[in-house]
Amino acid sequence: MIRDRDGKFSELFDAILADAGIDIVLSGIQMPRMNSIMERWVQTCRRELLDRTLIWSQRHLLHALREFEQFYNGHRPHQGIANARPLRSLPTPIVDPDKIGRLDIRRRDCLGDVLHEYQHAA
Repeated sequence: MIRDRDGKFSELFDAILADAGIDIVLSGIQMPRMNSIMERWVQTCRRELLDRTLIWSQRHLLHALREFEQFYNGHRPHQGIANARPLRSLPTPIVDPDKIGRLDIRRRDCLGDVLHEYQHAA
């Protein structure tokens, strides 16, 4: 469990979680945005993947999360970084109207049609 260093979490709270076999990870000192960034990722993962997928087992869950992580970092555009993908740079914009009219876009379905990747055909 990841939690902040708020005083409302007493040592008794930590002891109860430890008895249940739950490891506690404290967020960084003076890093108020640390939880919000992870909460945003979890919200996106839940909305775009888990709300649309019936998970059968832990193995299936780990496979789906691995696929979503690759999709999230490698293909999905992010508004906070000018619609770029974290692991790839922005493509050069197409300004020629003739090229725009001749675009051949291909769609690749991932995870049983839950995620879709779009690419220019070579």
